[in-house]
Amino acid sequence: QVQLVESGGGLVQPGGSLRLSCVASGIMGISSSFYTMGWYRQAPGKQREWVASILSSSRTNVLDSVKDRLNISRDNANNTVYLQMNSLKPEDTGVYYCNARAYGGGAYREYWGQGTQVNVSS
Repeated sequence: QVQLVESGGGLVQPGGSLRLSCVASGIMGISSSFYTMGWYRQAPGKQREWVASILSSSRTNVLDSVKDRLNISRDNANNTVYLQMNSLKPEDTGVYYCNARAYGGGAYREYWGQGTQVNVSS
């Protein structure tokens, strides 16, 4: 059973940094199991939005409005994807979800973590 478990959220002051982690289990390896992994966030009262993704080729894409502050990376050996968040702003507050997509046997599959809360406040 595939599981994604996020961690690293918390309360941080504006201008601070956090690094979110997403550990995948129940797979052989993230680079071979998923063609893309990414992060989404959901602010209070708003819809979930895509933030960043990393392909199995290691190519990354980041939301334009945050690309100068947020960075996605992965550690294949530890089946972990990270979201490094710097210069955090109150508008970065929300629940951050890890996402993974796989294709196999003629079917697409999508997996979500349970989310980790990020609060940016003074």
